[in-house]
Amino acid sequence: MTTFDCADPDARAEGLAAAARAVRAGNLVVLPTDTVYGIGCDAFSATAVRSLLAAKGRGPDMPVPVLVGSWSTIDGLVIGVPTAARELIEAFWPGGLSLVLQHAPSLAWDLGTTRGTVMLRMPLHPVALELLRDVGPMAVSSANRSGHAPAVDAADAVAQLGEHVAVYLDGGPTEENVPSTVVDLTADAPRVLREGAVSVAAISEVLGREVASA
Repeated sequence: MTTFDCADPDARAEGLAAAARAVRAGNLVVLPTDTVYGIGCDAFSATAVRSLLAAKGRGPDMPVPVLVGSWSTIDGLVIGVPTAARELIEAFWPGGLSLVLQHAPSLAWDLGTTRGTVMLRMPLHPVALELLRDVGPMAVSSANRSGHAPAVDAADAVAQLGEHVAVYLDGGPTEENVPSTVVDLTADAPRVLREGAVSVAAISEVLGREVASA
C-alpha cells in the first residue's frame, strides 16, 4: 500500500505509473474524481472486480459503474449509442453525469448483477482522466466500506480500505461532495434514477423534453 501526493509533479507521475501497473496486474487503486474518491480496477478483470466488492464489503447485487477517459470509448462498450446519449455526453462530459446503457454482449466482463446494462461516466478530474487514458475503462465505485460515507480525501479512503488497495492517488479533498446524476437510457424514454451533480431541469433542457425521475 503506497500513497502518492499528486500535488507534487514528480510524485504524481510516479503515482500514475504505479497505479497503471497495479490496474494491469489486477490490483485495486484509489483515485480522486470530481465527485468523491473512487476505488477502481480493470473493468475487464472479473477477479479484480470481485476484489473491489470484497474491499467494500458488498455483494454483486449493486453493479460497479465504469469510468472512461474519452467520449469515443463508449462506442466499443455498448450495443448502440442513442441520440439522447450523444446529446448528454456533449453537454455534460466530462462531469457529474452517469449514463445507463445496454452493454455490448461481446464484452467479457462481470460488473455484478447488471441485467445486460452498464453505467458509464467520464469524470472531470485530471488525475483520473490521465489514468483512464493510460489503462482504459475502469470499474470504479465510491471509496468506502459499505454503509459508510464515501471518502472525500485520500486519508479517509486509507482509513476505510487500508491494505485492500495497492495504490492511493492523493489529489487533495474533493471539491464537490455530490454524487453523479444517473440517467437510464435503456428504454424509449430517458429516466433520471438519481439526481446529483446535474439537475433534472438541465437534462430536460438539453434533450428538449421533460425527463421523468424515479
